[in-house]
Amino acid sequence: MRNQSELGRLYDEHAQALFGFLLNFTRNEEDTHDLLQEVFIKLARQPDLVRTARNERSFLIRLAHNAAIDLIRRRGARERTREALAESSSPFAPATDPDEQAFRAALAGALEELPPDQRAVVHLKLWERLTFDEIAETLGIPLNTAASRYRYGLDKLRDRLRPLYKDIE
Repeated sequence: MRNQSELGRLYDEHAQALFGFLLNFTRNEEDTHDLLQEVFIKLARQPDLVRTARNERSFLIRLAHNAAIDLIRRRGARERTREALAESSSPFAPATDPDEQAFRAALAGALEELPPDQRAVVHLKLWERLTFDEIAETLGIPLNTAASRYRYGLDKLRDRLRPLYKDIE
């Protein structure tokens, strides 16, 4: 990164995707803002960090993911994360159609029940449309681990949402 305009370009091009990823991962808007700021402060302090990345977005998502994992570890992880999940808002925009509202609420609830590692992979696959190779590189995990976390996550979502589909039929 040569100057502030490069940092601004990175922010303009990637902040929205990073925010969505972090919000889906942390399930807490305040933490998401803090983590996003942490990522861009790191980039401001180490301007050459992005230069060697093959894929900017994947690299930035990995930075964000690592920052989120560090936050969870700092807090003592599981219990605090569960409390944050219970208080969080839906990652989906409000819908006017009552059926769509019910589906979005059920999907948000199902996503909250996924372990963070599965939720991260599902988010990257469905919302960021990354390949398993890109997900594995982004999260620093083996390709097979990314694929299996996605499959397990989808299976859990399917099981959780199946009653909703039966009600519709």
